[in-house]
Amino acid sequence: MQTIYKKIGTSVSIPFKFWCQVAGLEKIQKFSTFSLFVHEQQMIIKNFKQLATTGNKKLALSIIERGISGALPNAPLKKIVKQNFLQIGRKKISLERYRKIYIIAIGKSADLMTSTVDSLTRIHRGMVVIPAKTCPLIRKKKFVLIRSGHPVPTVKSILAAKKIVTFLKLLERTDLVIFLISGGTSSLVSLPDGISLQDKQLMTRLLLRSGANIHEINCVRKHLSQVKGGRLVESLRCDAVSLVMSDVVGDDLSVIASGITYCDKSTFCDAKKILIKYNLKNLVPKSVWARIILGTKGIIPETPKKPRIQNYIIQSNQNCVDLMKTRAQKLGFATKAIYSMEGNVGDAASEISKHVLGSQNFCLVFGGETTVTVKGKGKGGRNQELVLNLLKKLKVHDKEMTIVSVGTDGIDGNTCAAGAIADSSMPLEPINKYLNENNSYHYFKKYGGLIFTGSTHTNLMDIGLVLLQK
Repeated sequence: MQTIYKKIGTSVSIPFKFWCQVAGLEKIQKFSTFSLFVHEQQMIIKNFKQLATTGNKKLALSIIERGISGALPNAPLKKIVKQNFLQIGRKKISLERYRKIYIIAIGKSADLMTSTVDSLTRIHRGMVVIPAKTCPLIRKKKFVLIRSGHPVPTVKSILAAKKIVTFLKLLERTDLVIFLISGGTSSLVSLPDGISLQDKQLMTRLLLRSGANIHEINCVRKHLSQVKGGRLVESLRCDAVSLVMSDVVGDDLSVIASGITYCDKSTFCDAKKILIKYNLKNLVPKSVWARIILGTKGIIPETPKKPRIQNYIIQSNQNCVDLMKTRAQKLGFATKAIYSMEGNVGDAASEISKHVLGSQNFCLVFGGETTVTVKGKGKGGRNQELVLNLLKKLKVHDKEMTIVSVGTDGIDGNTCAAGAIADSSMPLEPINKYLNENNSYHYFKKYGGLIFTGSTHTNLMDIGLVLLQK
């Protein structure tokens, strides 16, 4: 069953059940068809109405909402997947030549991507791997659904990897596999090489807390895996294509999802340097360090350096930022955009602050993914910390402003919030205390501003804005 999610002049086809989730409806009636126009009170941001206490907050949230809705994979997939062929740029891949077509979908958007592709062409069977806490949008028996571990791999992650490997070995040369890859894949499908799952889990937690960026984290991951860095498809006998949603700055296919269906540009030497850079040499399990050293000496083989199948990026964070920019301009704001925002959250706040113009009626939109070095024992995430850092830096200018930052996946750090919204009325004095403890969540819980979406079934990194008074 499909419905039309129409907001800010754009129509996006999404499953009716998904609309009910984002609208917060617990009970629904069964209809053969269902079509409606969604009002602002029924947006992906579940507490939109409660947060929109001022005109500027309402405008800011509507711009952010546009960015999140633009991260859904439906529209780009509909441009690519047709009944009898795939149209990727100028390349046309006929589907009629294949006996059976299979889907392997992994990531936070795996279920929504699968549902969309299945509605557009003939799919025989498939496997769908999503985070354990996600309520799946697809329940057809022809799809094997695995709810796996994220952001740290679990036993289910290994189960998912083994099932996919076994599944691929059974395919015939006349078959086609469509891989649907999105953010979260690196932990959802894991098959450690030369180390135990427990060692892989500890190493992952250390890297996530170290302040390393996703390029660095995935470099280490790829060199301790039997499936990452293109190894999953090394022995594939049939044709395959991978449609990828980018959740990394720079859209590097060897980094997205740890290059699971692509290849790897990094080396064991790079992985060694990363562990040293973040003072993890003596903290990671001995098996991890030993494995990396074996690789640097050439005793064990490097990851594949050439792709076995074609990989295509179908959507990126830039799409979200462009849509927010257009929305802000239509609302009458002089608008500027920052793409590929990255680095330490404090440094990112300083960089964003430089671009905030002094005039009123101005909107700065941005996208990317920052990092946080976790030193405290609080609760928070990079988006909530970014908003606090920006509030601290910009409030000294004594201007009326609204600041928002959210994760497009609906999850920020170790919280159930997607991010936060703040304005000039919020207290400045206690901010440092909360930041020092990495406890941004409790600042916003106390003073207001937490944004809740639940799982959005997509992931194109983070988006945000600074809005000066209109």
